[in-house]
Amino acid sequence: MSLPSGEQFELVHGDQRATVVEVGAGLRTYAVGGRELLDGYAADEMSTSGRGQMLIPWPNRIEDGAYTFDGREHRLPLTEPEAGNAIHGLVCWRSWSVRERTAGRIVLAHALRPQPGYPFTLGLAVEYALAGDGLAVRTSATNLGPDACPFGAGAHPYLRAGGLVDGLVLQLPASTVLDTDERGIPTGSASVDERGLDFREGRPIGATVLDHAFTGLGRDADGLVRAGLDDPGSGARVELWADEAYGYLQVFTGDPLPDVARRSLAVEPMTCPPNAFRTGEAVVRLEAGASWAGAWGIRPR
Repeated sequence: MSLPSGEQFELVHGDQRATVVEVGAGLRTYAVGGRELLDGYAADEMSTSGRGQMLIPWPNRIEDGAYTFDGREHRLPLTEPEAGNAIHGLVCWRSWSVRERTAGRIVLAHALRPQPGYPFTLGLAVEYALAGDGLAVRTSATNLGPDACPFGAGAHPYLRAGGLVDGLVLQLPASTVLDTDERGIPTGSASVDERGLDFREGRPIGATVLDHAFTGLGRDADGLVRAGLDDPGSGARVELWADEAYGYLQVFTGDPLPDVARRSLAVEPMTCPPNAFRTGEAVVRLEAGASWAGAWGIRPR
């Protein structure tokens, strides 16, 4: 019997266990010492609410599914029909193939072919690797077509550090937050102080409802941004890091989605903001034959 998320690839390193799936090259589970760090889903379920999905060739939303690139207009299927948007790219439900595999590492590959709304060819690869300091996810893309193409990438893990997010402390080194309309499309930006969303020093989430893209990311000397989620009661902590390819973090408490509502926190590394294909903001322009790569990961504390 075929599982909804296809073949299951179990990765092991010491007391770390992760499950990567064939469908969408998604991350279904990640646990350390028996503690689940992700709000995943069962093997006999399909991913819901974006859990663990890779968001390629754009993250988040495109207003009306329409954009212009190099003078040509393109129109994508509206995969968020209630809001009239195209959301989270084109590979979430595609099968990926194994390129390399060891006990604690796997590389999955996919060829994204030209289609209505995105008439470009991309060679894609996602590597998941467990090591002593946690899980690293490296994504790469190569433009295999004759023309330049727009590109963006993201991922959609839901982090867990304890019970409901209300009792957890979020530390998020971001100085700017994007304002959005009722469709989730940015209308401007503001300082986190102005919007009461300053988590730079770490503070309890409490009753705060989050579905915001943050930027102005503070990075450590190694160039990484690190966002942490702590459970004061148990001392448990989970941390998401991202390299300089990712200039935005979408943070989501899941309130409108019953399966994840406030029981976990999505911290989504993104190379560009919502609606970037329309605005052009931070969109990667991949010339014919050019490649892009970026990395993010999850660490326990």
